[in-house]
Amino acid sequence: MKNFEPKSWMLPQPVLIIGTYNADGTPNAMNAAWGGQWDAREIIISMGAHVTTENLNRCGDFTVAFATQDTLVAADYVGIVSAKNDSQKMLKTGWDAVKAEQVQAPVFAQFPMTLECRVKQKIDETEEGYYIVAEILNIQVDEQYLDTVGKPDVQKMKLIAYNPIEHTYMAVGPNVGRAFYDGKQLK
Repeated sequence: MKNFEPKSWMLPQPVLIIGTYNADGTPNAMNAAWGGQWDAREIIISMGAHVTTENLNRCGDFTVAFATQDTLVAADYVGIVSAKNDSQKMLKTGWDAVKAEQVQAPVFAQFPMTLECRVKQKIDETEEGYYIVAEILNIQVDEQYLDTVGKPDVQKMKLIAYNPIEHTYMAVGPNVGRAFYDGKQLK
């Protein structure tokens, strides 16, 4: 075994697109990888000091979309370009924004699945940012990404994950086992 100093190497990391409205009502998006499920109906995301953070301070509503192979270039772009530095940031993505059904935040039509969320708690808030725990109020899934029984089909979505070791994006691949089932073989 080789040892490494602590790094942000939780593998793989989701590629989350956080949607908020700016103070002037225009849609904004950022790419965030440090997030995950907090509870059955809640998520947690590590937020730095961004325009999105300012938007969340003003209004605790936001959306979370899952980046795909088809949205990779624009998803990466919103992670490397700040709305503070480029007022045309969202136009360059080509994303179509509509208002979410249950929160005051944009849903970007190009993503197959979007969580509508509301900040429930901020943890360790400093000038550099904070962690947000948010309640999931609604999940929107484009019907073309549903399976035959009406549930989201992850394979159809062509989701991507972030590899923080190599700074690359990886395709989420085929199913290789059944959770809460395959382990029964060892009983």
